[in-house]
Amino acid sequence: MLIKTGDTVQIITGADKGVRSRVTSIDRTAGKALVEGVNMVLKHVRRSQKYPQGGRLNKEMPVQVSNIAYFCESCSKPTRLGARYLDDGSKERFCKKCGTAHGQIAPAKAAHAKK
Repeated sequence: MLIKTGDTVQIITGADKGVRSRVTSIDRTAGKALVEGVNMVLKHVRRSQKYPQGGRLNKEMPVQVSNIAYFCESCSKPTRLGARYLDDGSKERFCKKCGTAHGQIAPAKAAHAKK
């Protein structure tokens, strides 16, 4: 999974299809991501000291990672991300459509460096 917290993504399926927003957090074991303002549900809350009035709260729920696509700023399209090794042996993310680099994943290793 190459999507990170803080990335801009676009929803590709479901009720919020086409919405572009930022990733707040990622649960890698469940394969879900929390995206700002997407997949809002109503949570019914009983009266308590924290919520003296009670009622219904809007809450964001996680979205399956397969239902979101990374939004590339340079080609202005939702795209898949790939991983490649650079000449110095470091690993980076890149856009599969335009080939633009989108940040480093791993530091340089001598085993992956080109000679």
